[in-house]
Amino acid sequence: MSAGIVDVTPARLSLLNAGRVASATLTEGLAIDFAQLLAAAVPAIGAARLEQMRAQAAAGITKRMALAAQLLLDAQVDLAPLQAHASDTVRGWVCFAIAAQADLTLPQQLAAMRPLADDGHFGVREWAWLALRPHLAEHLLDAIALLAPWTSDASERVRRFACEALRPRGVWCAHITQLKEAPQLALPLLQPLRADPAVYVQDSVANWLNDAAKSQPDWVRSLCAQWLQESPIAATARICQRAQRSLA
Repeated sequence: MSAGIVDVTPARLSLLNAGRVASATLTEGLAIDFAQLLAAAVPAIGAARLEQMRAQAAAGITKRMALAAQLLLDAQVDLAPLQAHASDTVRGWVCFAIAAQADLTLPQQLAAMRPLADDGHFGVREWAWLALRPHLAEHLLDAIALLAPWTSDASERVRRFACEALRPRGVWCAHITQLKEAPQLALPLLQPLRADPAVYVQDSVANWLNDAAKSQPDWVRSLCAQWLQESPIAATARICQRAQRSLA
């Protein structure tokens, strides 16, 4: 990672830290100085909160995202302008702030998160599901029921969120034991997407099933066989091929 960060030029990094541009790559996102960006995005945040941010400069990025969000909430910052900020990292902080608001119900959090799940920047879309995933996992059956209508949304990004947010193993996040043991619980999310025309969604469904195959391989084989019979089209074939890529 350090070698990649060197590739971010000082001029480019200055723009990123000032919140004037969005990151183009994960490397750029990792290179951002959160304290500098926080000061630029919210000038009234206060020296003490900036010092808290500086003190965690060496922490993992997810931990720093959550801290930035908490600092925004502690300072009672209006999140609406930040949701339209030029910096994808700032918009990511909003994702974590939404997830950290204990006075919001899960339906309210999902409604607030939906525009960010549909954000034009790849990074914001990842932060959206990562931030809310612990709450979704904690209320798993309710979350599945709430996300099921998202699988028919006109936006492929929203459809993808419905699947990606509850992957059994996921990336950069805790596993969901209940789905590793009983992946069939998520069929209300998976079944409507088995022939999705968007590659972005197909990859998510395939990755979901590939996760499940590591603990429930026979279930994945059986489901794919069923899908291929019910939906003998290229999209379903691609999903099933990728879903079973780890199976001998």
